[in-house]
Amino acid sequence: MIFREGPYRVFFYSNEGNPREPMHVHVRHGEREAKVWLAPAILIAESSGFNSRELGAILSIIETNRARIEQAWNEHFGD
Repeated sequence: MIFREGPYRVFFYSNEGNPREPMHVHVRHGEREAKVWLAPAILIAESSGFNSRELGAILSIIETNRARIEQAWNEHFGD
């Protein structure tokens, strides 16, 4: 897990594919999960169970914490 904000847990999986997918995070709340691309723009890649208001909140959280997420990704994956 990279961090938690409110009810949302922001994380990435250690095995993100081979070849590895572009920089992104997963966001979970209960049984709901979304995948969010960070580049070239912050976009919802896929979502299961979140409504549009929640997705807007998630995008805002990711935008606010983008540098922190990018640092964690680069430290973990060595990019």
